[in-house]
Amino acid sequence: MRFTSTGLAVSHPEAPLSALEFVDAVLRGIGQVMLRNNSYAGALFLLGIAWNAPLLAWAAVLGTAVSTATALLLKADRAMVRDGMYGFNGALAAIALLVFLKPSPLAWGCVVFAAAGSTIAMAALVQLLKVWSTPALTAPFVWISWCFFLATARLGRLEPTGLLPAANLPKAAAVEGIVTSATVLEGLFHGVAQVFFQESVVTGAIFLIALFVSSRIAGAAAVAGSLAGLLVAWGMGAPETGIRAGLFGFNSVLVAIALGGVFFQPGRASAVYALLAAAVTPVVAAAISAAVQPFGLPGLTMPFVLVTWLFLWAGGAFPVLSTAEGAEN
Repeated sequence: MRFTSTGLAVSHPEAPLSALEFVDAVLRGIGQVMLRNNSYAGALFLLGIAWNAPLLAWAAVLGTAVSTATALLLKADRAMVRDGMYGFNGALAAIALLVFLKPSPLAWGCVVFAAAGSTIAMAALVQLLKVWSTPALTAPFVWISWCFFLATARLGRLEPTGLLPAANLPKAAAVEGIVTSATVLEGLFHGVAQVFFQESVVTGAIFLIALFVSSRIAGAAAVAGSLAGLLVAWGMGAPETGIRAGLFGFNSVLVAIALGGVFFQPGRASAVYALLAAAVTPVVAAAISAAVQPFGLPGLTMPFVLVTWLFLWAGGAFPVLSTAEGAEN
C-alpha cells in the first residue's frame, strides 16, 4: 500500500477494501463529481463545501459512503468502486436533498435511501448505455433527486425548502439587473462552486485549486466553461442575479471538463469542441429549466448530461477528435 499522485495505490485490486482504502474510495467518489479520479481533489472539494456549508459536507460524506458501501455489498466491479464511480451520484443526491428539503431526521433517512438507490441507478445505466459506449454521468443523481422532489406533493412529511421552484407554467423572461465586472468575477467562481450547490467565491477558488492539483487541463477547462456559460447567458439576457450566482455556469464547467480532457484526447480540436459545447449549455439549461418548471423541479445537472451525450455521440463523425483511452463512465 502506497500513495501516488492520485491517492492510495492498491497492490491487490481484488482484495477486500481496508478502512483506509474505503476512505480513499469515498474521497475519489467526491472527486468524480468533477470527473476527477483523485482522492486529493476529493478532499479539497470536501474542504470547499465545509468552508461554506458544514452540514452539506457531512451530507456529501454520508451519501458517498452509503453509495460506495452499497456497491461493495452488491459485489459491483471492484475497480469501479475503488475509482469512486459508484460514489459521486450519491454525494450529489445527498447534498441536493438537504438543499431542497428541510434537514429533518426523515430527510437524513432519505439521504441514505437516495444514496443507495443511486448505486442501483448507476449500475442500470452503465449496463444500458455500454452498448453505445456512453457514460452515465450524473443522470442517476438527477433522476433520484427528481423522484424525491416530486414526492413532496404526495408525502406530507417531506417538507421542501423555499428553493424548489414553484410549479407553474414558465413566463416570458425580462432582462433584469446590470452586469458589472464584479458580476462576472463572482459568477466565474460561483459557476465552479455551484457544481456542489455552493455559492461562495472562496469555495469556488478551493475547487479550482483542487482541479489544477489533479490536472491543469481540467482546471483550465473549468475556468473556460464557467466563463463561457455566464457570457452566453449574459448575452442572451439572463437575469444578473442568476449570472452572479453561477447558475448558468456550473453545467458548462462539467461539460468543458468532460469533453476537453476526459472523453476526448486533449488538444486544440477537443478544446474548441469543448468550448462550443460549454457555450451551448446555458441555452439548454434555460430550456430544461422552463420544461421542468411546471412540475416544480430544478434542472440540476441534466443540461450537462444531455449536452455531453450529444457531443460524444457526434464526436465519432469528426476525424479531428480522438476518443481518450480508458475514459470512465
